[in-house]
Formats: sequence, structure tokens, C-alpha cells
Amino acid sequence: MYQGTHFELETAKRIIYKPGPMVNGILAHEIRLLKGGKMSDAIKVKTGSGLAVITLARPNAFNSFDLEMIGGLAENLVRMALDPDVVGIAITGEGKAFCAGGDLRWLSVYKGDPDAAFHELAARYHQAILEIKRMPKPVVAAINGLAAGGGFSLALACDFRVMEATAVLKQGYTSNGLSIDGGGTYSLPRLVGLARALEIAAFDRAIPADQALSWGLVTEVVGDGKSLDRALALLEELRKMPLSSFAASKELLTASFDTPFEVTLEKERQALSQCAVHPNGREGVAAFLEKRKPLYNR
Repeated sequence: MYQGTHFELETAKRIIYKPGPMVNGILAHEIRLLKGGKMSDAIKVKTGSGLAVITLARPNAFNSFDLEMIGGLAENLVRMALDPDVVGIAITGEGKAFCAGGDLRWLSVYKGDPDAAFHELAARYHQAILEIKRMPKPVVAAINGLAAGGGFSLALACDFRVMEATAVLKQGYTSNGLSIDGGGTYSLPRLVGLARALEIAAFDRAIPADQALSWGLVTEVVGDGKSLDRALALLEELRKMPLSSFAASKELLTASFDTPFEVTLEKERQALSQCAVHPNGREGVAAFLEKRKPLYNR
């Protein structure tokens, strides 16, 4: 069972759900984030049939994030983690971009020193990244357009990435005199190897979809306008699998690079035992012995 931290549980208490109309078969919700009574309209959420779609919605700014927007993303991810009715999450962008990263214009007018602005924004941004990495449910990025800077790292933090044919990835930090954050220096070498990761960091060239696929940065490439549909199809496929096994595998694999072999073996043993007594594990073994198709996640 997911165990929320004090921050997560307190954050969850500050979210009010207001059911909305059905949109394309998905129940829309208004999510009122209690920040001075303001409604965060930069994050849109639709849930239904066990799946959630989080849309980054600042299209006029290429979905770059300010403090309110990235805080809203983190809080919604907390809610998804704690919601037993949600079994999978897709993240996409509104308009022509997935996410162009931190809003440098917002940062330029921040009241205080520039380092304080980056420090505060990164703190909230990193909370969102942590929620994705700790999420015991699959998270798929539907990359509908440019994913640059923090949007690049955000996409890499997701479990799977579906990229549209004309979309572009761009590391974006170093050519602006900055260093990579959002776990990008963690994700990149694990996805493409150290040498390729350093190449991406040093030269900051735009990465088209076909190159991203060949380098292993994305899971699939689809036609324009089809990334969200494909992301939801992947989540539908995954929900037929035992989600308890997915959560255990995600946790083990994420930790494997920094865990000694002997410790990994012990973690595997414990996870295997826990999965075996989970209803999904019991169903899987019973279905194998009875030579029938298993029914998971009931």
C-alpha cells in the first residue's frame, strides 16, 4: 500500500474535488488548490475508468511552468498516488508544446535574488519529479510537441514516453548558461549511457523523434495528434497486468543502479514474497495452475 509522507498527506487534505461533465468518456474534475482562494487553471485533470490525464495548460507560454503551475502538478500527482480509483496517469501539454521548462520570464520578475527564484521553483518542481518516481502506478508522457529544459527532464522522469513525429526534445539548460535539474542527470545516463548523456548535455542539440527513439529516450513514436491516445492505450494494456508487480518492478529497477548486488537480491526476495501473498499474486498462480486467463486488479 502507498504510504504518503506528512507533506503528501497534508497536501491531499487541501484539495477539493468538484465533479464535472463527461468529456470524451472521461469524467472531468475541477481541482481547487487552496492557495489564497485562487483556482489553478494551469493544470487540467480528467479522470475516468481508472485513468487520469494531467494536461499542462499554459499554451501561450509553451506550457512553461511558474511556481503556481508546478505546485499544482505536484499536488495533483500526490492525489493520484493516494486515489485507489486511479491506476494509471498520462501527462501531456495543451497546444503545440509538451512543456518548455521553467518560465524564465517569470523568474526574471521574481521578487528577490535570482538564485532564490531558481531555488524555490526547483524545490516545487523536484517534488513533482519525486512523486512520479515514487508513484506505484504507471505514468506515461504524451509528448505532443516541444519538450525542453524542465519539460525534457519531466518527460524523462515518466515511466514511458510516447512522442509525436514532429515533436522535438531539447535539453535546453546548458545553452542558457544553466545546469540540468529535474533528475535529468539521473535519468539521461540510465537511458542512453554516460557518453551519450554527456553529448546531450554539452552540445544541447535538438533531438527529433526518430533520433530520440533510436537513442532510447522514448518508448514509441506516433503520428501528430496521436500521442495522448497511444499513451492511454498503453495504460489500458498495463491495467490488465498485475499493478502490484509493476510497482515492485519499478521500485527495484529504479534503485538497482545505486544498490549493491547482495542488497538487491534481498530486496528482490522480499518483493517476491510480498507479491506472492497479494491478491494479484494469488490470482496469477491460480490461473497458471488452472490453465486460464488471470483477472488482475479486482
